[in-house]
Amino acid sequence: MKKLFPEIQPFHTFFLETGSQHAVYVEQSGNPDGLPVIFLHGGPCSGTRPEHRRFFHPDKYHIILFDQRGCGLSIPFGELENNTTQDLLEDMERIRSRLGIEKWILFGGSWGATLALLYAQQFTQQVEAMILRGVFLARQKDLDWFLEEGAGRIYPEQWHQLVKTLPGSKNQSILDRIFEGLWGKDEVARLRVAREWDNWGSQVALGSEYQILQNEKHVSQKLLMQVRMELHYAINHYFIEENQVLNNCHGISGIRTVIIHGRNDFVCPIEGGFSLHCALPYAEYIVLPDAGHVAQGVEMIDALVRATENLSRGVKN
Repeated sequence: MKKLFPEIQPFHTFFLETGSQHAVYVEQSGNPDGLPVIFLHGGPCSGTRPEHRRFFHPDKYHIILFDQRGCGLSIPFGELENNTTQDLLEDMERIRSRLGIEKWILFGGSWGATLALLYAQQFTQQVEAMILRGVFLARQKDLDWFLEEGAGRIYPEQWHQLVKTLPGSKNQSILDRIFEGLWGKDEVARLRVAREWDNWGSQVALGSEYQILQNEKHVSQKLLMQVRMELHYAINHYFIEENQVLNNCHGISGIRTVIIHGRNDFVCPIEGGFSLHCALPYAEYIVLPDAGHVAQGVEMIDALVRATENLSRGVKN
């Protein structure tokens, strides 16, 4: 089984100016003359971590990580104005242009896979290949699975904990009630909703690995801002048209693509990965029988590292 590569440090970091109040954190590591690859983190709300550099052989890859607007080390943290999907795609193109990269590989999971597909559809000529994990297609039925009738039937206890904290009536959608709670006047209630939303997402993503803390930790304003960003995108339907990702796949069928999906992914059920494979029939489609959503565990890490190694042998710089 393949493992993550050893820890490495960036050889260069900078803040990308965007023409708005946002400055986006970008880092480069590995081999500056290697295959350019950009890592697209999930969320939208999380940010990159040092271990994300470790999916790529440092001698073979020019590894580029960036924190999306309002995330991670990007500033101002949690800012929602001028923070849309199109803004993020244009930030990616600014990074490519600034670094003088002609074509690069896109590596993204969950929301990061959504961004990869949307970028490839808009900037097709700049994409060499894609590695996509736990595909999120940002359709209404994907939201409904996570928020309405779906994952809550698998983890009813944690779902009940979330729902009982929400304001509003049962006639409202869960999304509207969460949004109302996060922007309500009661600060204690806002933090309570943020905590239970975070707990809910962790339970669904981690499955049996999730453990509820007996002594609840203090809920920070940072967590509230992260959750608000996630809901900012969800309430706006991720700033794309319904089924936009699948409808526009015909133009990217020539891009070498690897789709990796865990059978036990209950955040983004495997139907999404299968539907994408149907839209991109020439893509390599890998189903991991025991893996879930997150990029952890021996099965998932093995598949992702194998994918990057295969690309490093099969894609010429």
